[in-house]
Amino acid sequence: MFSDTIRDLAAQTLAEYGLAGYMVATAESCTGGLIAGALTDIAGSSKVVDRGFVTYTNIAKTEMLRVPASLLHAHGAVSPEVAVAMAVGALARSRADVTVAVTGVAGPGGGSAEKPVGRVYIATAVRGGSAKAKEYTFPGDRDAVRMATVQAALERLRTARPTTSIR
Repeated sequence: MFSDTIRDLAAQTLAEYGLAGYMVATAESCTGGLIAGALTDIAGSSKVVDRGFVTYTNIAKTEMLRVPASLLHAHGAVSPEVAVAMAVGALARSRADVTVAVTGVAGPGGGSAEKPVGRVYIATAVRGGSAKAKEYTFPGDRDAVRMATVQAALERLRTARPTTSIR
C-alpha cells in the first residue's frame, strides 16, 4: 500500500523516537488515518505510536480534539490555525510527546481560489514546547495528494522532537 519512501520514513521515525523513548500521536483529516497506518505498518510500532485521531468532519474536530468551533468558523477547517489546534488537541488527549496533524483539500472537488485542491496544512506540537504549521500545495489526483501529505507529515515528525522525554 505504501511506497518504499514512506515505509522507510516511517521506519526511521519509529527507530529514532523509540531510541529516545518518545511517543507520537496523529490527528488526521484529509488523510483519513493513513499517517497512523504508515507508522503502524512497521513491526514494533506499538512502542512509539500512542494513538491516532481521524477527525474528518468539523464536529469530530471539536468533539475529539476540542478544536474551538469559533476557530473553524473564522478560518475554515483547512487553515494553519486549525492544523495547530488539532495538533495541540491530540497532544492534550494522548500520552504522546509529539503529535502531527493534517488538514487539507485532497480533491477532486472542494477546492477554491484561496484553498485549491492539493492545499494542505501540516502541524506538529511538542509536549512542553511549541506548535507550528506549514502550508503545502501538492500536485496530482486525490491519491497523490494524500500520499504526498503522509510523506511530508512523516518528514515533519522526524524534525519535531522534545528536548527531553516525559517517560
